[in-house]
Amino acid sequence: MAGSHIDLIIIGAGPAGLTAAQYGARAGLDVLVIEHLASGGQAVVIDKLENYPGNFSAEIKSGYELMTDFHSQAEAFGAKFLSGSVCSLKKAGSVFTVTLADAAVYTASALIIATGTKPRLLGIPGEKEFSGKGVSYCASCDGNFFKNKKIIAIGGGDSACHEAQYLSRLTDKIVLVHRRDSFRAQKALAQRILNNPNINIRFNTIINEIKGGASSDKVKSVILNDLKTGKIYEEETDAVFIFAGTVPQSSLTKEANLNARFDDEGYIITDQNMSAGEPGLFAAGDVRSGAFRQVVTAAADGAVAAHNAAEYINAL
Repeated sequence: MAGSHIDLIIIGAGPAGLTAAQYGARAGLDVLVIEHLASGGQAVVIDKLENYPGNFSAEIKSGYELMTDFHSQAEAFGAKFLSGSVCSLKKAGSVFTVTLADAAVYTASALIIATGTKPRLLGIPGEKEFSGKGVSYCASCDGNFFKNKKIIAIGGGDSACHEAQYLSRLTDKIVLVHRRDSFRAQKALAQRILNNPNINIRFNTIINEIKGGASSDKVKSVILNDLKTGKIYEEETDAVFIFAGTVPQSSLTKEANLNARFDDEGYIITDQNMSAGEPGLFAAGDVRSGAFRQVVTAAADGAVAAHNAAEYINAL
């Protein structure tokens, strides 16, 4: 396929990219989705995706299960998938050129950026040193390594609450630390965490440092700071799971020198048609400025982006 011209290239296979693939393929376009990780994006870590319309029954599907359905449905309509990392984008005339890390080159008439976000780092001592040695950003990826062990989790948004809920089924020794005096998560989700007997919640608390044992091969403790009392204390733990928000994966688009616009945090600014400024360039999902950042809204973004990409291609 490399070297051939494709109608629509979608970079990213989260909910937005997978939905865009389905709608683009159903519109009769030749669609290629490029993803450097597995399909599904951050949705795959959601244990029970109970707030996606229709996904409500005796057996609520997990994010992984629902994203597998998204992928299969897009493939059934004819979308093609490629595993690879995009290293550069450019546009000449009306043609976009996408170059992968393995030097493969693809061209397209339209491009949808659905690259999502990545975890935000705390930037505290010990975080990088113990990454993969007790420090994690994904409960479903690493939680099972700490079954029945003590876990300190950091965060107070939707993601943190989802992940803490998942971890609470693996151990009853969870401390959830949040710097504010209440959760930022949706009310129903936050209440579930407040009612969970396996989770000890500490509001108005931050983590100052992550420490290891004598051999420094894994996490042994953390330094916590109670913002109300000013007390700074050390607490033993087997793992630290950090859910402190996300940053947009938009650097590739920035470096392309296209006519795209970005907000102060680096998210791509679009209009209601998901157009990112450059003709033929669209953005959808979590990477888009102002997105609600839910699976349902990411899917809607993808559908709108693909529809307007098809309109753009038909007008060429």
